[in-house]
Amino acid sequence: MFTGIITGVGRLRHKTPPTPERDARFVIEVPERRGHWADLGSMALGASMACSGCCLTVVEVGVDWFAVDVSGETLSKTTLGTWNDGTAINLERALRLGDELGGHVVSGHVDGVGTVVSMQPERGSTRWRFAVPRELARFIAPKGSVAINGVSLTVNEVEDCEFGVNIIPHTEQLTTFGRLTVGDAVNIEIDMLARYVARLAECA
Repeated sequence: MFTGIITGVGRLRHKTPPTPERDARFVIEVPERRGHWADLGSMALGASMACSGCCLTVVEVGVDWFAVDVSGETLSKTTLGTWNDGTAINLERALRLGDELGGHVVSGHVDGVGTVVSMQPERGSTRWRFAVPRELARFIAPKGSVAINGVSLTVNEVEDCEFGVNIIPHTEQLTTFGRLTVGDAVNIEIDMLARYVARLAECA
């Protein structure tokens, strides 16, 4: 489990494409070695890492990098299939018992891919609008939570298959939002509570 509070921005150092015998492998360079990244030796093999919202399993660890294997399903259902060497990646290590839950409960299971529609300065922050597939739009509600590229955000408004959020400068500076432009694809994870509520309504 994760919280949607990004602890650093890494980058894709190298990727090995998939073959019929094995999945793709991504080598991801971590941010400056401080805070959560001060001791990579404490990162156990098999640990979970949220990479721009996608939960992946650590299979190898180096001095300033870690490696993950990425299945064909993940490549086809998320933005990871479009990543190239140098791509910036929002990183969050798994939640530990006793950690502060500063965002909302995020599983790291990407539900689909959305698109940046617009970004507009608004007072001290930026109003962003995203379009999502219709099958996901019904789970997104005003004042509800959503994870975009792994970042926990509060929904402002919903209009058909588009929704808006406000992003403060601090978040843009410490995540990959400062690098996004109109038309870019983003990983979307809906609030799991919304999914269960919708399921209960269907069964009622």
